[in-house]
Amino acid sequence: MTAQAITPELRAWIQEQLEAGCRTEDVLQSMQASGWERAVALSALHSVLASLDTAAQSEDGLPRIALEGAVNRLVLPDRTVDVLLSMTLPRVVVLGGFLSDEECDGLVALAASRLARSETVVGDTGGSEVNSARTSEGMFFERGETELCERIEARIAALVGWPVSHGEGLQVLRYQPGAQYLPHHDYFDPSQPGATSILARGGQRLATLVMYLNTPEAGGATTFPDVGLEVAPIKGNAVFFSYPRPDAATRTLHGGAPVQAGEKWVATKWLRQREFR
Repeated sequence: MTAQAITPELRAWIQEQLEAGCRTEDVLQSMQASGWERAVALSALHSVLASLDTAAQSEDGLPRIALEGAVNRLVLPDRTVDVLLSMTLPRVVVLGGFLSDEECDGLVALAASRLARSETVVGDTGGSEVNSARTSEGMFFERGETELCERIEARIAALVGWPVSHGEGLQVLRYQPGAQYLPHHDYFDPSQPGATSILARGGQRLATLVMYLNTPEAGGATTFPDVGLEVAPIKGNAVFFSYPRPDAATRTLHGGAPVQAGEKWVATKWLRQREFR
């Protein structure tokens, strides 16, 4: 049996469908209905998606970390940060020493008395509610609420080339033993009834930065199930990932694995298309 070849014409057709707003699952289904083997269709689709994502980042259409020249260290205005890992699809960058120990401890101290059971966004209404998928405690700082928040937000803006105004306030979370966050996507599903009110506050989420404020005794990794990646929660380190479209094909499904011993503290920054209000 002759193997099917991924032709330039097929790639062009896939790109045309995606740029027209078609969902990846519909494109895949259409290819299979036309006789393409699923494995070949998936390979072609992922190849085109990777190309489009790279183009979007190179055109500054997304918050991005400039790693041209295969740099291993990033010199930011107030801190030098190590690049520990970089992936293309999904676009994931793991950073060493993004926060100092004093900054980590400072965020924990400021947040500790304000923690409440974490909630998740409700797509039907645009509100939020407690959900069994997320068993942490958390709180939100207002953007620029303290000098420490302001300093970290400015560092993030320099890291990803995105305005401070286009980000939500820092969220601090505490995971106690057994607490976890089941795999999920950070973007908002535009097909949900509550999406209009959510997106009106600053457009779609485009990227996430998770900063680890301590090192738990065991467990608590940030997992990316679609690509088999686990990022260990090491104090001061951070993981950045971006998603150019609200689509599972970005492979940014991620979760917080259960903490097995000790506690895990993290600070999360979500970056939006427009000024967040």
